Amino acid sequence: MGCGVATKLQWPIVTELTTAPVPLSAAPIAAPRAPGEAPAGVTHPKTIKSFVRRAGRTTTGQAKAFEDLGPRFVLPYTAAPLDANVAFGRSAPLVLEIGFGMGEATAHIARVRQGDNFLCCEVHEPGVGALLKRIGEQELTNIRILQHDAVEVIDHMLPEGSLDGVHIFFPDPWHKTKHNKRRLIQSPLVAKLAARLKPGGYLHCATDWQPYAEQILQVLSTEPLLQNTASGFAPQPDYRPLTKFENRGLRLGHGVWDVVFVRRT
Repeated sequence: MGCGVATKLQWPIVTELTTAPVPLSAAPIAAPRAPGEAPAGVTHPKTIKSFVRRAGRTTTGQAKAFEDLGPRFVLPYTAAPLDANVAFGRSAPLVLEIGFGMGEATAHIARVRQGDNFLCCEVHEPGVGALLKRIGEQELTNIRILQHDAVEVIDHMLPEGSLDGVHIFFPDPWHKTKHNKRRLIQSPLVAKLAARLKPGGYLHCATDWQPYAEQILQVLSTEPLLQNTASGFAPQPDYRPLTKFENRGLRLGHGVWDVVFVRRT
């Protein structure tokens, strides 16, 4: 779950820029430039992303699922508001999932909550193929996939007040302290999500890394549009299953923390 999170955030991170070496004697005096502008001679500065495209091989079954089911269940990204009723062929509560990994929990939740529509963002191609395969095997009709950067989807395809729920399960914890700034759950993203929730809509995060769980709880607690459903961490909602990965962690003594907030009315 969540290892291929499809997001791109503009954090104040200094990236490495590659330029050709210039002899000191020939180097011109640099002209002042605007904040964020690339130095002269740097044609393509790096784009900062909060996800890493993981290496992985698409299996024959996943490739067949792409071919057979992709045209129906994978939506094209367009920088225009999504008409969910058209995309799903019905009117139903809309839940956004960011980073579904291999889709095990996503398929389970869609099966037990058939009255809801699930819009799922993931950049990891084998993961998309695996979820498409599950959709075919379980005859699910209430999932649509966007294989695209989730923040661009939020910014351009999801108007404010359009979501009934958001799921972010097991995002990359970026364990090293110096990498914590790359974590997905940060105030700018939470503010975007809160604005797109309907009053009473919920944001549900889960992680198996306690320091990240504590950060998530703190970040969501400081968003004025959101209210905690518990006094701290929430009980695991009955719709979220224990995946094989999670069960293995629990057997090893690892914890799992759920955080559930709702949009204030």
